[in-house]
Amino acid sequence: MRRRHLAINVAKDAKAPRIDEDEIESYSVEETQKILLEVGRRRHTARWAIALTLGLRQGEALGMKWADADLERGVIRLRRGATAAQVRARLRRRLRTQGRAASSESRSGRETKDTKSRVGRRLIALPDELLRLFRKHKEDRARERGLARQLWAEKDYVFASPTGEPLNPNTDYHEWKDILVAAGVREARLHDARHTAGTVLLLLKVPERIVMAIMGWSSASMAKRYQHVTDPMLEETAEKIGALLWGQPATVAGRTPETAD
Repeated sequence: MRRRHLAINVAKDAKAPRIDEDEIESYSVEETQKILLEVGRRRHTARWAIALTLGLRQGEALGMKWADADLERGVIRLRRGATAAQVRARLRRRLRTQGRAASSESRSGRETKDTKSRVGRRLIALPDELLRLFRKHKEDRARERGLARQLWAEKDYVFASPTGEPLNPNTDYHEWKDILVAAGVREARLHDARHTAGTVLLLLKVPERIVMAIMGWSSASMAKRYQHVTDPMLEETAEKIGALLWGQPATVAGRTPETAD
């Protein structure tokens, strides 16, 4: 079109395929409590607790460093995420143990990258219980650092291996699956931990703009995907309106029992 070879842009007449969004499959409060009980026995309790309560993505959790956590104020700043280089980090460690040199591609890969979007860079306050878990987690990692001695890699990761290296996303994923089996709850994707956090925030009637800020959503359309969660809230609002204006509960349709006939 720019070179005037075509008079009509046929691409404009093409219909884009419909994209089916994944269904929101969050855990119930009871299921979440079972999972939290199980993660309390794990080495990285805080990693899973923050995923279920504040909805951190896997990359955000694995890319977090202690420089991003202000435990005095009780806040964390999300500004980076893990990259595919974390997977290569495991390969480099294996090669070192075998006395072989890592490839130039492995050596040059970055382990984290800065979050591109403005909404992705956000400050989150930690609930008191989660703050307690983070403080204990930091103490535990300090003990591991002393045990590792010269093997310790000073990379400042919040969630790291016993020698300070970044966690492998694949290993992290399989631990999530093990947790679900041990907790006796249904199978779910790792991302469903994030969906659970969004569900809990909405059930607590946290204002939508605050939920968007905590979850790092760039559009209000994400909140609309939780319609099955907000429907009971709408029904409750209808009842309150009916009680205020007509002196008795309203039906879901907004009509009193008398007018319903």
